[in-house]
Amino acid sequence: STQEDAIDLVNSTRFDLVVIMVGLDQTEPLEISKKIKTKYPDLPIYVILNNKINAKYFEDLVPNTTAIDKLFYWFGDSQIFFTLVKLTEDKVNADNDIKVGLVRIILLIEDSPMYYSKFLPILYSAVFGQVQKLLVDAGNNELEKLSRMRSRPKIMLATNYEEAIYIFNKYKDHLLCVISDIEFEKEGIMDKKAGLKFIKYARSYRKDLPVLLQSSEIKYAKKAFELNTVFIDKNSENLANDLKSFLSFYLGFGDFVFRDKDGKKIAVAHTFREFEQLLQTVPSESILFHALNNQFSIWLMARGEIKLAKEINPLSLTDFKDVEQMRNDFIEKIKKYREERKRGRVVNFDEYTDISEKNIIALASGSLGGKGRGLAFINMLIYNVDFSGLNNQINICTPKTFVIGTDEYEDFVIKNKIFEKILKKDYNTIKQIFVKSKLSGQLKNKLKAILINLNGPLAVRSSSLSEDSLTQPFAGIFETYIIPNNKPSLEERFNDLIKVIKLIYASVFSQRARKYFEAINHKVEDEKMAVIIQELVGKQYNGYFYPHISGIAQSYNYYPLSHMKPEEGFAIAAVGLGVYVVDGGNAYRFSPKYPKTESYTIKNLLNSTQLKFYALDLNNKDIDFLSEGENAALVSLDISEAEKHGTLTHCASVYDIDNDRLIPGLSAYGPRVINFANILKYDYLPLAQTIDIILETIKKAMGSPVEIEYAVDLSKNDKGLPSFYLLQIKPLIGDQFNYQIKPDKISKTNTVLFTKTSMGNGKIDNISDIVYVDTDFFNKLETKEIAHEIEEINEKLIKQNIQYILIGPGRWGTSERFLGIPVNWSQISNARIIVEMSLDNFPLDASLGSHFFHNITTANVGYFAINSINSEEFINWKLIKEQKLIYSGKYVKHIKFAKPLKIIMDGKNRTSIIYKKQL
Repeated sequence: STQEDAIDLVNSTRFDLVVIMVGLDQTEPLEISKKIKTKYPDLPIYVILNNKINAKYFEDLVPNTTAIDKLFYWFGDSQIFFTLVKLTEDKVNADNDIKVGLVRIILLIEDSPMYYSKFLPILYSAVFGQVQKLLVDAGNNELEKLSRMRSRPKIMLATNYEEAIYIFNKYKDHLLCVISDIEFEKEGIMDKKAGLKFIKYARSYRKDLPVLLQSSEIKYAKKAFELNTVFIDKNSENLANDLKSFLSFYLGFGDFVFRDKDGKKIAVAHTFREFEQLLQTVPSESILFHALNNQFSIWLMARGEIKLAKEINPLSLTDFKDVEQMRNDFIEKIKKYREERKRGRVVNFDEYTDISEKNIIALASGSLGGKGRGLAFINMLIYNVDFSGLNNQINICTPKTFVIGTDEYEDFVIKNKIFEKILKKDYNTIKQIFVKSKLSGQLKNKLKAILINLNGPLAVRSSSLSEDSLTQPFAGIFETYIIPNNKPSLEERFNDLIKVIKLIYASVFSQRARKYFEAINHKVEDEKMAVIIQELVGKQYNGYFYPHISGIAQSYNYYPLSHMKPEEGFAIAAVGLGVYVVDGGNAYRFSPKYPKTESYTIKNLLNSTQLKFYALDLNNKDIDFLSEGENAALVSLDISEAEKHGTLTHCASVYDIDNDRLIPGLSAYGPRVINFANILKYDYLPLAQTIDIILETIKKAMGSPVEIEYAVDLSKNDKGLPSFYLLQIKPLIGDQFNYQIKPDKISKTNTVLFTKTSMGNGKIDNISDIVYVDTDFFNKLETKEIAHEIEEINEKLIKQNIQYILIGPGRWGTSERFLGIPVNWSQISNARIIVEMSLDNFPLDASLGSHFFHNITTANVGYFAINSINSEEFINWKLIKEQKLIYSGKYVKHIKFAKPLKIIMDGKNRTSIIYKKQL
């Protein structure tokens, strides 16, 4: 929404809290806050950062303005929003709740927004989690449950010494514990012992007050011990567990107890579903008893079913012929409400019986992770947005989807003592440890239940907290498994499924993930993994399973041709499973806005057309996912196999050699070219239009450029329509600055590089190093060896904390080693600028691998292409080779300039320059 929408909403509705997510414009939150505070000075306003790019700006701004009350960081866990609401509630309600319920207070003293944004969700999770466990002991005692709910500890936050003293003096008789940093401001000046001084003050009044001191400096552990307090290291990988082990509290929610007219209990509904079922069977007198006392709507309101509660509340017995009519009306309202609520939403498995494509089913609690959040978003979008008449031409949907929330991963790691077992173990051993470890019995029962209804192949995907979120470049780091799910017995299919779930958990500790965590200063302990289980899109053809079309599409096109605009986006399509596309295979690229505009010459199409495709091998009954990895069940087939299966009819054209033209379809004799002509140029189905509308809709909704992954099944569904499946979405974002480069002002003497084909935006002036493939020794048959040599250099530069410019021929990140250097992201993760160039007999075709492209954009890495056929673009090799040589290998060299280079990227015009500063 716009600023005006937000202001109008605040003016028209009473709000208790305003939360502003920082978007592309870092000045906007302050502007909105000032406008709101002018009229509503007491309305709390919090600002949330979901990345560290603007951290310093906001950490300097917030303490010096009255327009913003607090700054928070979002690390991908939805718990932060719950935390903000509860923190606000606690501040408002503490006095009254203490007065009527003798509630205790947890005091957190922490001045760092980043750390209190970590601590508060952990504290609230511990409070609510522990209380939930204790509710089991309360049985059906509604008063006890209500008492426990009202008496849960309140959490108060102080960010300096004076705030801490004020809260302590006010609530000292009700303090349950204090969790305090050691260094924070006292009297406006940073005091390195402020926490120690506060504890001495507090202990002078409350000698028995439990205290936890925390600091990133281990030297304070001794001081903490002297004060008889607990100490934890902020840098500890077990920080969350250390905090949770320090806490144990109460909270209560009640069941619905059906009673007769005398108040005698008849039945108990623990869940909304049980409530609905019991309504159909309890005696009429019970319905009447609760209706007269308005207990149905009260219970529903407490559970958050507000809309339904309001529908029921005005109704009385006088509105119906008898109690049975009231009962039937109530049941019908619940059924209608439940169907509306579930459409396009994430629902718990226990509350759902009919598995369909219309919603996502949660098999365990916790965050859905990055991919899961994206799937939840698009699922909601599909079933709540009108796609401009497309619904009559194509079925837009998602596959049947299940998500195992991150709580299962956390329990798995703790209960199986994973951290203790995997210490200093290699990845193969770690995988074996994970496979031998046990999932919870509750999850295993649910998995068996869903497998009864899922008889086709499954895609089991990672969904970590960081994956596919804004500025968190984790795409392709963790694993995705495709399983045939076709073994004779349910038990065999179940064993395959739980094995790959555990292997996805294990991928958090893979060498690739560890290197990446190290490169971006991210802790393994901070990562939490959800798992997505989806029906695989496609059909079976002679023992192979695959969709007609798979692909990706992005809402911003860094390589527009002719009259195309960058913001109109691009799409890539291929026959078969999508792994071919995201791994950088020769897929077909087109503009969703102008699908009839050909981006390739016929010669280029013939040279770069898809020759292979991936399918799931249903004939292989002895798949070993543990030793063979995530692609163990996949097979690469010649494209001619697809023609035999009958799946190429609308996806291919035939090259007419005599007339040098392409004929859509397969009716003629000649070489096959995969260009989807019948679909894109002759409108067999509105694929391009569908992608265009979806990209535009999602881009507007998310407020940033996006990428989607999709699959198409041309087979007709029960409504006679082909199906377009949205599989994933990924936000793509980079720095937004306005830098213009004037080519006529360039001095070639001091310019290292100039290109008119670049990706990225902004200015960089702290890089002195260039790592480049020496063209004198380049051999396209030895690109794997080149990748390995680059990896070794990258590892050294990571340890030295040195970013660099990487230059080499052909595609970076391709899986086709004859098209470029087949590196994965972890092998070049410290590169700040990546340059692809063409050589004689080695033409340039820019990297299109989805994982690689996403990592470049989300990590704000500049991407440049230098094409030898463009006379304006150049690399100044003379200047480069004059610099200090740090390393010279068989294929690769590393040089360093005496002073940092100046790099300017003009994202709007796609031009970039690197030049040498004068000494």
